[in-house]
This record gives sequence, C-alpha cells and structure tokens, in this order.
Amino acid sequence: MERKFPSIKLLLLSAAALLIFFSPLRGQNPLQKQFDMAERLYNEGLYFDAVTEYKRLQFFDSLKQYEYASDFKIAMSYKMGGMFDNAILYFVKAEKSAPSPKEKYESEIQNIRTNILRKTTPRALELLAKLEADSVNGSNLDEIHYWKGWAYMFGDDFARAALEFSLSAQGEELKNICLATDAGKYSVTFAKVISYILPGAGEIYTGNYLQGILSLGWNLASGYWMVSSFAEKKVLEGILIGDLLFLRFYRGNIQNASKYAVEKNLEITNKTLFYIQNNYRGIKP
Repeated sequence: MERKFPSIKLLLLSAAALLIFFSPLRGQNPLQKQFDMAERLYNEGLYFDAVTEYKRLQFFDSLKQYEYASDFKIAMSYKMGGMFDNAILYFVKAEKSAPSPKEKYESEIQNIRTNILRKTTPRALELLAKLEADSVNGSNLDEIHYWKGWAYMFGDDFARAALEFSLSAQGEELKNICLATDAGKYSVTFAKVISYILPGAGEIYTGNYLQGILSLGWNLASGYWMVSSFAEKKVLEGILIGDLLFLRFYRGNIQNASKYAVEKNLEITNKTLFYIQNNYRGIKP
C-alpha cells in the first residue's frame, strides 16, 4: 500500500502554528517574571513579601541585571515598613550598583531622607554636605537646601531649618512654620538665669504659676528661718536650715525651671511636627 506524506503546504502551516504557540515561552525571561512579581507585591503595599521576592531575584541574577532595581526597591520596602537601619544599608548598596549618576543621586537622597526620619541628624547633614560639595554648577542645590531644612527641623533647630528653607524655592511654607515655632519656644538659659535672681521666676516664665509661687514662698520662708537663726546666734541651726531647706529649695527651683522649659519646648516641637505630618502637602522625608 502506498504511503502518503503530508503536503509541503501542510508542513508549512504546522510549522507556523508551532512557532506561534512556542514563541511566548521562548521569549519569557524567568528573571523578568520574578522581578514583575516583586514589583506587583511592592505596588500592592506588601513590602516584606516584596523584599523576599527581590532577594530571591538577586540570588538567581548571576549577571546582576536587576541589581540596582532590586537594591533600591528593597531599601524602599524597608523604609516603608519603618526598618530604617536596613533601608539605609540597601540604599548604600543601590548607590554602588547604580547604572547612572541619576540613579545614584536618587539613592543618596533617599538615604538622607531615611536618616532624617530616624533622627540621625548629624549623618544626614554630613551626606547633604557631600552632595553639595559634589554638585556640578550648583545643580540640585534647591533640593539639597530643602532636605537640610528637614534635617535641622527633626534635629529641633528650627532657626537653622527656617534659614535652609528660605534658600529653597519649595520651602516657603515650611520656613514660616519654623519661624513661628522658634519664636514660640522658651529659652532654657533665660529660665535658669532668672531663677538664680528670683526663685520661682523661671517656673512662672514657663507657665507653671502655682509651682513658681510655691518655690518663691519656700525660698523666702527657709531664707528667713536661716537668717533668724544666725541673728539669734543659733549657728548650727542656721547651717542646718540653710543646707537642708534653703539650698534645697533654691537648687530645686533652678532645676525645675530648666526642666519645665525643656518639656514645654518638646511639646511645641511635637505639635509642629504633628501639624506638618497631617497638613503639609509638599514632599516629606
């Protein structure tokens, strides 16, 4: 019996169908698929799951095609999850693996912003100073001054923060907030000095009126008893009253004035930061 072979036309059609069917599989990159999965998790806000997938990608990425992208997104994931130390570690890695100056700069800025958030102000300012020194023809200076303002603000130096914000085109609103905050804060030095001069005055200055009046009263009373004892030649009694009562109340009033000023300033600072967190619409760390 004569065997029939497929026609040339049928073979060509079959080959075309197979080519069409297998072409997506042939073009599919497992690393790209892994990266896309990690990106999806990141975009959905599943940051710690995303970290796992980015690190899995790095394990198999022997040619380091996705090194910078995964380093940067791992850092961002840690930052979003509040794990600032880990975030900084990966932002530094991203700086080293960055394929261009643009990506390197973005990693450096994110590193600085993370240092601001964890209140390591000296480190943030050190990195900003380096960026400023490396700036070509003054490029990026506006943004550098902006983040300097944030660093000083988180470092509780609102006067310096206002100065830096004044040098940035986007810092006008924050400059005004910082100036108002600085004007409303209490002088710890002044509170202590007036307490040396008049016991209780520092406490009254910080708004603790009852405590100030009591301090003044106890200092006057103990001082009177001490002087009276010496006037009556009761030297031992005068020394004991002076040491156990007068000096105790006198030192206590100075310490309290300083403590109250610090506490009031902390309240003012926290109130400002809370306001900015909830009402400021510009870029935040």
